[in-house]
Amino acid sequence: MHIGILQAGHTPPELRAELGDYDAMFARLLHGHDFAFSAHDVENMVFPEDVHAADGWLVTGSRHGAYEDHPFIPPLERFVLDAMAADVPVVGICFGHQIVAQALGGRVTKFPGGWALGRADYATAGGHTLTLNAWHQDQVTDLPDGTVVLAGNEFCVNAILAYGRRAFTVQPHPEFDDALINAFVSLRRGTGTYPDALMDAAAAETGRPVDADRIAAAVARFFKMRVADVEG
Repeated sequence: MHIGILQAGHTPPELRAELGDYDAMFARLLHGHDFAFSAHDVENMVFPEDVHAADGWLVTGSRHGAYEDHPFIPPLERFVLDAMAADVPVVGICFGHQIVAQALGGRVTKFPGGWALGRADYATAGGHTLTLNAWHQDQVTDLPDGTVVLAGNEFCVNAILAYGRRAFTVQPHPEFDDALINAFVSLRRGTGTYPDALMDAAAAETGRPVDADRIAAAVARFFKMRVADVEG
């Protein structure tokens, strides 16, 4: 199965040689699920020719806000809507989670409660717990009609969402491993972009287990079977 990765952003150049760009991270995350990948730099206006150029689409994270005025955002929203209308499955992660909701009429805002950085627990609708790495302040605060919330927590209520067989989206970052979290902390500590206390806490939590493999399996299940389920 061919998955097209719509890159809405890139890892910082200082980290890319060692840790790879977002497309490489998702290829590692989904390794073993029998996917082939192609990447499209939509942040720089490189879009696929057609929604049928892949069997499914994955929208990555980004440093940009979904609500900001950037040239790539309106055509990305149109592409997402066209793919879903054509029954081509869409998965969104972090910014991708937000852009799918926004394209469908939901609302994305800069959360007044601040940042989520590093390891966090999310309660699933079925009563289980998922632990994943997060790195965001923006959130989906108003849901499109018909959205099903699969998991969330007190800080991020709408953390994992399903849109029937059309789309499955995740606010935290299953593709972010300990090496990336530590690299982000080292690169950005003291810059004033993020609270240092949250950065230190994120670094202190690395080395503890996360459920990235469970989300990888859920993403693979959605692409292959069109079932959005995080309880497995």
